[in-house]
Amino acid sequence: MTQPLTPLPMVQRHPETPSQTGGPYVHIGLAPQQAGFDIFDNNFGNVLATDDTRGERITLEGRVFDGSGTPVRDVLIEIWQADADGKYAHPGDPQYRAGDPSFRGWGRTGGDFDTGVYSFETVKPGSVPGNNGAVQAPHVLMVLFARGINVGLHTRLYFDDESAANAADPLLTSIEWEVRRNTLIATRSERDGKPVYTFDIRLQDTPDGGRETVFLDI
Repeated sequence: MTQPLTPLPMVQRHPETPSQTGGPYVHIGLAPQQAGFDIFDNNFGNVLATDDTRGERITLEGRVFDGSGTPVRDVLIEIWQADADGKYAHPGDPQYRAGDPSFRGWGRTGGDFDTGVYSFETVKPGSVPGNNGAVQAPHVLMVLFARGINVGLHTRLYFDDESAANAADPLLTSIEWEVRRNTLIATRSERDGKPVYTFDIRLQDTPDGGRETVFLDI
């Protein structure tokens, strides 16, 4: 004899939590000194290295543009990178070796309120292991917050003088079109004898022909 089906338990459904974009007061909470407030004993800044840090000292700089080609002046950017030997300053790094104790590996800054230019003082990272034995080219992880952005936008910065490593990088080679891959490449120059890598980020295609930066679904 067929038994009657057991009714399924009632499932309580919850409405989605409301969200809003990051700003216009994001700097007060995350980079208060830039906004003119001295409220934290320890402020996270844009300098990741000390005089004792190993590796080549470099500056990373650029601007973030919206779809009209206008610099986003209230953007907040965080970066995370390996040290010059390719080791992250985090216990989650699976490499069984010590990292550089004088390198923080993480930084935060906002775009200049007048020009929109952001900058970081750091060292050029080494290559790091990837999945399945692959080696990742030297790169810097970046996340952006600003008005009009509901969820932080994640991307990567690679270096134009690492062409061989870039050609074998698992993430870069997964991007089908070269013009899209190139949106992740920073350009090297020198200023006062110091290497400077320029990396502009475009939230959308811009009228000057700039292509939207590749963002990562993380």
